[in-house]
Amino acid sequence: MNYLEKTFSLKGLRVVITGASSGLGLHQAIALANCGATVFALSRTGTPKVEVDTTMPESINFDKLDVSSPSDIRRKFDEIGEAGGIDVLVNNAGITQRVRAEQISEEQWRSIHDVNVDGVFRCSQAAYPYLKKSTHVGRVINISSMASYLGFSEVVPYSSSKSAVLGITRGLAVEWSRDNILVNSISPGWFPSLMSQQVMDPDRKSKILNRMPLHRFGRPEELSAMTCFLASPAATYITGQDFSVDGGALAFGF
Repeated sequence: MNYLEKTFSLKGLRVVITGASSGLGLHQAIALANCGATVFALSRTGTPKVEVDTTMPESINFDKLDVSSPSDIRRKFDEIGEAGGIDVLVNNAGITQRVRAEQISEEQWRSIHDVNVDGVFRCSQAAYPYLKKSTHVGRVINISSMASYLGFSEVVPYSSSKSAVLGITRGLAVEWSRDNILVNSISPGWFPSLMSQQVMDPDRKSKILNRMPLHRFGRPEELSAMTCFLASPAATYITGQDFSVDGGALAFGF
């Protein structure tokens, strides 16, 4: 095995990723598998919701998981963990709704935080005993958002939930630092996805592109590369950090 294979290969790793039926989650699952990992791609549907323009790796296993259900999480993570362990957890599942703050119902607020905050924490808890025993150094990679740094109108619950993800990332990184677990997060900018389409309109699209130094939306593989890096042997001295993959939007400011 040469230097590049030894440093960046994910061969032998067992990776769990949530929200992996479409969009960035599915692309990350494919990239992780192409880098050598055995991937458990979990989602509410348990199967891809969209077609992809690439061959699906044989090392991806699709299955159902509702991250808003603590019992479902425990059952599925124990099933995967007892069958061979868990080396990496990618908390990708997330939802949003576009609604003005004064009109948000308790149900809307709670449903977004159940998935985006509680789901991240519960999945991390359930993976903990297996990550701790990983011979590759366990990893938790949380998918946050630049909405955790910048204010956007009509998505306050989403911004709140993603800010919480950064707090969970830093807290777990410190608390689990002696338990063979590294915890980091990635804050994507604007990527084409079903979720971003829910809050996009021509006016918002124009404003976003004009305030982004690269003046284009991201490509899924540009985010997946960061996920694969953080899961790899090359990233064993990185923990408690958030990485913005946003075309320079955060540096530019809004």
